Amino acid sequence: MSRYDYGGWAPYLPVAERQAKARKMMDKLRKQGVEIQPVEKIPGRIIARSFWGKGWCDHLDSFGDYANRLPRGRTYVRNGSVCHLKIDKGKVDAIVSGSSLYAIDITIDPLASPNWSELKKRCTGKIGTLLELLQGQLSGEIMGVVTDRKNGLFPQPGQIRYKCNCPDSAGMCKHIAAVIYGIGARLDERPELLFVLRGVDHEELIDADAAAASIASATGRGSSRRRAIADDNLEDVFGVELEDASPPPPSPPKKIARKSVSAKTATKKVADKPTVKVAAKNATKQPAFRATGRAVADLRKKLGLSKAAFARNLGVSAPTISNWEAVKGAIHPHPSSLEKLRRMHEEAQ
Repeated sequence: MSRYDYGGWAPYLPVAERQAKARKMMDKLRKQGVEIQPVEKIPGRIIARSFWGKGWCDHLDSFGDYANRLPRGRTYVRNGSVCHLKIDKGKVDAIVSGSSLYAIDITIDPLASPNWSELKKRCTGKIGTLLELLQGQLSGEIMGVVTDRKNGLFPQPGQIRYKCNCPDSAGMCKHIAAVIYGIGARLDERPELLFVLRGVDHEELIDADAAAASIASATGRGSSRRRAIADDNLEDVFGVELEDASPPPPSPPKKIARKSVSAKTATKKVADKPTVKVAAKNATKQPAFRATGRAVADLRKKLGLSKAAFARNLGVSAPTISNWEAVKGAIHPHPSSLEKLRRMHEEAQ
């Protein structure tokens, strides 16, 4: 703990008050053009659930020194105190809300070239698509290769350096620990960021398959095992929309036959107008949006949006939309995302 000039401990601030101040500061930074990427509140005790996110957390928890210090950050990351977390090649920049807002810098050594070459060699011909790779749908053998404690994709503690501008004198303060867990939570949504962080191109694991297939084809020793990803899956993984290379030619306009309207029919239409108005009035009374996986899927389809486009409107990732739509019951979006869903639901009526 740190002492202040007046000789006492830092004054306690309720979590809600701290986070309200943090939101104001984040809004100010957004107005200045900073792209704020928060780690949203995490319901329950499990921080990461995906193959890559859980693998990251489990890997660092497996080292004794980290296992003793990382738990200090669990509460912080779960309650949404990681206000900003940006992952780039070899570094992570973050802001965490504590007694004040603290800036955290984490640098991680790139994966050594010999290790990456060996990893690609061992994966050749055993990973079918990028979707399988990023969703962790791998064989037990390949899972063991990429998560190997010494030679896999996750860094060793000695390859990680960090600093925080808080007054805590501990080697790893709770703010740094929260960011490290926050990386695991972020990998749940964007697993490709692990490869960015380690300075390698995840597509090379698939390109290795393609190269092997080309050699096999040229020598007549086999066939390619590489499989293409469907367009909608590419949108889910990378959050991009794909356009058709050659759109179909437009259909010729259809001839519309003119129909004569009898005086009786015209009179009936006039008589029906009040009924139409009543129906229109009743149609405006739509039930409120219920946050369920089925409701999200129905809303997206009603708007005619791809998962990537729908995600951009909500400020989340395309895999998040996929995860929501896969839930059979209620979902728990961040309040800001829930409000956007409600507005989109109202506009769709």
